[in-house]
Amino acid sequence: MKKILAIDDKAETRNFFLESLKLSGFDAIGAESDRIAIERIQAELPDLIISETITPKIDGYKLLSTLRQNPITAIIPFIFVTARKTWADIRKGMESGADDYLTKPCSIEELLRAIATRLEKQSTLKQWYAVEQQKTLEKSTTAPAAIKQSIPPAGSPMGEVFKFIEANYQQPITLTEVAQAVGYAPAYLTDLMRRQSGKTVYQWIVERRMTAACSLLLETNRSVEEIATAVGYSYTGCFFRQFRLSFGMAPKAWRKTQIERQSANSG
Repeated sequence: MKKILAIDDKAETRNFFLESLKLSGFDAIGAESDRIAIERIQAELPDLIISETITPKIDGYKLLSTLRQNPITAIIPFIFVTARKTWADIRKGMESGADDYLTKPCSIEELLRAIATRLEKQSTLKQWYAVEQQKTLEKSTTAPAAIKQSIPPAGSPMGEVFKFIEANYQQPITLTEVAQAVGYAPAYLTDLMRRQSGKTVYQWIVERRMTAACSLLLETNRSVEEIATAVGYSYTGCFFRQFRLSFGMAPKAWRKTQIERQSANSG
């Protein structure tokens, strides 16, 4: 049974949410302030949170920011349900990292649809993580050290970012395009990625490209120029510089070194 935390300082609204969620098959818990919400989250670790934005007892933006800074709570889907309905309010809510933004009055059907969508998305991401982690484990026994280093950390909350990079690294992509694809503001996404993984979006793009380049250098006879194009570089010179920065030598020299090392190990 999925657990949902409803945060609202008005008892009537909070109880309406709780009763409706329980009737819909959820384990629903409530909180009327930031302080109590934090306590409930730490004790219960809900599967999803719905919250007001700003009230005398609640600062939903601050609460969301706090949750996103903790690896344990960073991936909990967070939906604002609020009386604030101007475009500026909605934009602020989404840019703060909320997964959805509903305005009051909203029907329970609308809320349940939003919850179902976010939980389904969360489930899909977790399944994707499991598959990717298994692939990583399978590759790790044979992949060169240089390739192993670029595998994204298991359990990262930024699966959508890695998924977008995986699908698009073979062509020019920008931070703005990645941010738009995953629904975050570029600045927020950069900060979140750095906090959660220790690297920026750009660094992950580069590492994915370098991983692909290493594989192509070892497993094919394609020229360095062809490989540069295949991994998303429009200019071979840029690829040469990045590869040298990553591995301390030119692509041809790296290929030769790895082949000689493999031959020595097999002999």
